[in-house]
Amino acid sequence: MTTRADDDAAAGHARTLLRAATRHSGARCAALCLVSIAATGAGLLLPAALGRALDLLLAQAPATRWVLYCSGLVLLLALLDAAETVLTGTVDARSTGWLRRRLTGHVLGIGPRATDRFGSGDLVARLVGNAAEAGTTPAARAALPAALAGPVGGVVALGVIHWSLAAVFLAGAPVLTLLLRTVARDTSESAARYQQAQGRIAAALAEAVEGVRTVRAAGTEDKETARVLRPLAALSRAGHRMWRVQGRAAAQAIAVAPLLHLGVVAVAGVLLARDRLSVGDVLAASRYAVLATGVGVMVGRLAGLARARAAARRLGEVETEPATAFGTRRLPDGPGRLELRGVTARRGGRAVLDGVDLVVPGGTTLAVVGRSGAGKSLLAALAGRLSDPDAGEVLLDGVPLRELPHDDLRRAVGYAFARPALLGGTVEQAIGLGLPSPSPGLIREAARTALADDFVRRLPDGYDTDVTDAPRSGGESQRLGLARAFAHGGRVLILDDALSSLDTVTERHITDALLGDGPDRTRLLVAHRSATAACADAVAWLDGGRVRAVGRHEELWRVAEYRAVFGEGPPSAATDTDRSVRA
Repeated sequence: MTTRADDDAAAGHARTLLRAATRHSGARCAALCLVSIAATGAGLLLPAALGRALDLLLAQAPATRWVLYCSGLVLLLALLDAAETVLTGTVDARSTGWLRRRLTGHVLGIGPRATDRFGSGDLVARLVGNAAEAGTTPAARAALPAALAGPVGGVVALGVIHWSLAAVFLAGAPVLTLLLRTVARDTSESAARYQQAQGRIAAALAEAVEGVRTVRAAGTEDKETARVLRPLAALSRAGHRMWRVQGRAAAQAIAVAPLLHLGVVAVAGVLLARDRLSVGDVLAASRYAVLATGVGVMVGRLAGLARARAAARRLGEVETEPATAFGTRRLPDGPGRLELRGVTARRGGRAVLDGVDLVVPGGTTLAVVGRSGAGKSLLAALAGRLSDPDAGEVLLDGVPLRELPHDDLRRAVGYAFARPALLGGTVEQAIGLGLPSPSPGLIREAARTALADDFVRRLPDGYDTDVTDAPRSGGESQRLGLARAFAHGGRVLILDDALSSLDTVTERHITDALLGDGPDRTRLLVAHRSATAACADAVAWLDGGRVRAVGRHEELWRVAEYRAVFGEGPPSAATDTDRSVRA
């Protein structure tokens, strides 16, 4: 449940984001404000000029100068309108781009916690759709003074023509004020619900796309489509409510505005009959009454601002999740000794890891094994600070990871994953991702170590092939991910199930290369195969959120429950050997 404090924090971050986006295009916003005010000023001068020209023409007096004034004002209005359109589009695009860059950087700074909280689909919806809506705020606010100046100027001009004309219009002003206030409140509420439903649909769609093979294999396309579109009813209700609010406001404006306009024209006609106004004054008063009743424009602007404010609040919710903070303590020279002290990590209200103490001596290889859900991947993430523990700390060569600068930490710890994200333009750039100055020789040597060089050379352009144009299997993708980890060259290498898609022969060759003669680095392997665990210097056996035992694979293999982790037989009653291992 969202608390009031969360709401206030999200609203505060939303206001900060919009202020920063406005400053980013400050000069253009100022120009847009001036242009729109100038256009409003020209629009207010035009009725007076038309009225004066009409009076002179009716009196058969020279009116050429006033006709030219009118023509100049019409031309000026056209030019100002074009400039306003260009500036509005430019500010909207710049503000949207800035918001997307800011939020994308923040999401990447948060790390996996962002997708844990919001889901990848909802995050994409916020960064794409909501950022675009929120990005219209700076331009809308810049043009708002001019939008307000039109009705206010119209009322003032009516008062200048004759005080009774302004009095007639002001009699209905409270109704218009209440109308605008209701539109802003109701539109904001329904827009927020509409955007939330959009986010739920996007999140469900992302899950379905990611698991499309599973859906096809199970033959559940119809059920999955129904699941993705389940929030559609809520989306429809929110959308209909939003348009009902605006439609009702427009209908009320249509009902009220003509009455006010008719009242002004009627009073002007009476004054004309009494020779207190000229025909030109009546024409000008009619035009000013239209400007003063420009509620339709204001309703549209306020509704747009309400939708943008709701979208900005959803961006603010992302910003309430703090980005990972880093320290300034330098990492001393060392062998890469990794230590977990009393580490507890919770996910979904459950302690996946509970008070884990573990030491990986520098230059050694530790395999982490355990049943599904034992917390192996979470431990691997904590070991290189892709995530932070809820309690306890992780140290590298005696320095808590929280106290290390970002660059020192990432240079020291390299990763390879079961499903590596191959980012970068070409295959060579994907392997060298994160390296300050990757040399072609280093990239190719790493690829040979990962047994990826042969298939990369067979690609259309070899190492210069675009990653998106490089056909590859799951195992070949893993080998490219391993090549990236081998090229990293840090003192700690963490492999999170990074050998799972390899065939047995390839896995054996890569394991030999990984554990054989080469750079003296610490290795942490999340292992699912007994052969991989057997190659490690030691094995940490996770069970029930704790380290049940640490030892050589051959020693642990005597325990039936350990063998069952690899599917080598069901757990049996505890034996003396079991009890000695636990001890």
